[in-house]
Amino acid sequence: MPARNEEVGVLTSLESLAGQSRRPDLIVVVVNNSTDRTEEYAREFAEDENTPPTVVLNFADNPHKKAGALNYGLRWLREAVGGRLTNRVGHILVMDADTELHSRFVERAQNVIASDPELGGVSAACLGRTDLWRNPWQRFLLGMQIIEYGRAANARYRTDVHTMSGAGSFYRAEALQNLIDWRGEVFWEDHRNLVEDYETTLALKESGWKVTANQLCIAYTDLMPTLRELIQQRERWSRGTVDTLRRRGWTKFTWHSITTMILGCIGFIYILGWGSGQLLMVAVNGLHESPWLWALFAFWVIYPALRVTNLGWKAMFVEALLIPELVYTVVRAYWLFSSIVKSYVTRVSAWK
Repeated sequence: MPARNEEVGVLTSLESLAGQSRRPDLIVVVVNNSTDRTEEYAREFAEDENTPPTVVLNFADNPHKKAGALNYGLRWLREAVGGRLTNRVGHILVMDADTELHSRFVERAQNVIASDPELGGVSAACLGRTDLWRNPWQRFLLGMQIIEYGRAANARYRTDVHTMSGAGSFYRAEALQNLIDWRGEVFWEDHRNLVEDYETTLALKESGWKVTANQLCIAYTDLMPTLRELIQQRERWSRGTVDTLRRRGWTKFTWHSITTMILGCIGFIYILGWGSGQLLMVAVNGLHESPWLWALFAFWVIYPALRVTNLGWKAMFVEALLIPELVYTVVRAYWLFSSIVKSYVTRVSAWK
């Protein structure tokens, strides 16, 4: 568990590990570049006799962000078991310090990975958690993120896994040792690497391992309470993905992501252009002059609602209203297009 300035959530994350139906044999917390009380809280947890064995490492001068912290913890673990992860380690869970795992996450992930010897990792299905809203705009913003996460979680286990989630990913130790033997490290240490989980997912696939996700392996993660924080987070994810795809090029492991991104851009243009124009025309003239629009309108009401049935009737109602999703689509389009532009015209700053 890498933790940088996570004093607010680190204890909740650690307690979710202590409460697992299949408890971890060892927890390793890597406190890196922190300026708050993260290390103090982590050590309080480690000193509790009722918690799983816990080691707290302080990596105070880490130039390689989260990837550096993860590799630091893995190097410590390798040395502790005699140089190779496969000596005494069966599985490794990587999770963020602002994440809370379902109480049966480890048990379920272990069962999934045991079902196929070619599986190198099982990714969490991420759901949003927060009640921290102060005004209607924040409630809208958080609600749309909850819907977005729920929709993505529903799709992750039905289609190809784009990336192993940093919020919670359960790896076979053999797969991670395989990456170390192949390239010397599990997570690529470069300050330009904004999406260490996605880059590692590609590396696992390229080295012959399969990855999957499971709808019952749930991780609850914090949402962004303001528009600025949301855009900053998503620009980092999207820009990092674009950077990684540009470095990799078109391969059998990247074509799906590249195609999805291109289709996403086309979809945004369609929705924001032709789609919004049709909605405006309907609002002005009504549907009676264009009967065929009745079918189109019904589709755009029913289809989005059916995609979030797992989130309950409130989410279905919001999606059926169309306007909330259209507004959020504008925000998504902004961070996607801005990320693509920034990938080509700006450099990634290093930690200082």
